[in-house]
Amino acid sequence: MPLPKKPKWVTFDVYGTLIDWETGVKTAFATEAKRSGFEIEDPDAIFARFVELQHEIESGSYELYAEVLRRVAMQIAEEIKWDLEPSRAGFLPDSILRWRPFKETNLQLGRFAKKFETGLISNIDDRLLGETRRYLPLEFELVVTAQQVRSYKPEPAHFKEFARRVGGKKDWVHICCGYEADVLPALKAKVPVIWVNRTKRKLEPSEKKPTAEVKTLLAAAKLLGAA
Repeated sequence: MPLPKKPKWVTFDVYGTLIDWETGVKTAFATEAKRSGFEIEDPDAIFARFVELQHEIESGSYELYAEVLRRVAMQIAEEIKWDLEPSRAGFLPDSILRWRPFKETNLQLGRFAKKFETGLISNIDDRLLGETRRYLPLEFELVVTAQQVRSYKPEPAHFKEFARRVGGKKDWVHICCGYEADVLPALKAKVPVIWVNRTKRKLEPSEKKPTAEVKTLLAAAKLLGAA
C-alpha cells in the first residue's frame, strides 16, 4: 500500500506526534507529588506505565479521556505508594493545558497546510483537545476525537468516521507516533501511514511495517513534497 502520488488529505495523531506528552506527563506527576512531599524516583517508568494503563482502561467501556487520566493517576499512585487523595487525581487531565508542541510542530504543520487538507484523529475528548489547540494555530479542516465516536484507537471508529466525512479513503495519508494505537489500525483500514518513530522503536520481524517510517515531522513533510 504505497503513499498516494498526490495526497489530498493528511491527518495527524496529536499526543506524541505533535505534542510532547512525555514531558507533560512526567512534569505533571513530579509537580503534584512534590506538593505531597513525595519524590518520583523513575520518571521514565512512570511514563511507560502511564501509556500501558491508559490503553488498558480505554479498551473497556467508553468514558471521557479526562476520566481515563484520573484513573491512571490513581493507579500509578497506588503502585508507587504515593498517598494521592482521589480529589487530587484531576491534576493529570488539568496538566494538558501545559503540554507543549515539539519545537518543529507548528513550522511543519504550516508546510503541510500549504499543500494538503489537514485533520486531527485523536484519542481525547473535545474539551481537552481545545486546551491543546491553543498551541496549534493551524485551522484543521476536520477533527475526529474519541468523544465524537465514543471509542478509542486502535478500535477502527476514528478512521471509519473520517472516511465517512470526506467520502472515502482515496488520497489520504495518516501521520502518527503511536504504533499500536495508530499504525496498526491505519493499516487495517487500508490508509497509508507515515510512522514518526520518535522513540526509535525497533519492530520485530513479525510486526507489520508502516507505509513509511521517519524520525521527524520534517522528514514526513519532505517525503510528501511539502518541505
